[in-house]
Amino acid sequence: MADQATGNADETVIVKKYANRRLYNTRSSSYITLDDLARMTREGIDFQVLDAKTGSDITHQILTQIIMEEESSGGEQMLPVGFLRQLISMYGNSMQAMMPQYLEASMENFRANQAKLQDAFKASVDPQAFARLAETNMAMFKAAASAFMPKGEGAPPPAPKPASDIDALREQMAAMQRKLDELGK
Repeated sequence: MADQATGNADETVIVKKYANRRLYNTRSSSYITLDDLARMTREGIDFQVLDAKTGSDITHQILTQIIMEEESSGGEQMLPVGFLRQLISMYGNSMQAMMPQYLEASMENFRANQAKLQDAFKASVDPQAFARLAETNMAMFKAAASAFMPKGEGAPPPAPKPASDIDALREQMAAMQRKLDELGK
């Protein structure tokens, strides 16, 4: 649920960009940053950016600017160089008019497949598997810790290797992989 500063997800928030490059959220009556707009986008909050002087819609330019900042922030880049080259080569091409719809459809297809994979993963994991995995990890941690403890009284005995739990988890992982392979077909 969105707060007053960002608005409801169903309503478009109007943001005005002034000549001094400041962004003003008309709903919250406050100045915001590109980071705020990026957060709003991730949260699914619809907004429109208008040039304060002319009233023209500059949402596309602002979203492009956010992408440029994300790509140059020093973190992990999402857009590979080959993709960028191909995208640039499409400008002026006879297929340019079709690219926006194609890219939108591709992204929607990607998101739908991502949701299917998450659902398949949730459905294929036995609820008890996480508990067994935690127990296995704890036993392995205790065994590793005991290797560094001095031998003698007070030192816990080495933990038994929970082979059956590991085998069960391996089997579940193989089943999940088979389901993912089926979904990919």
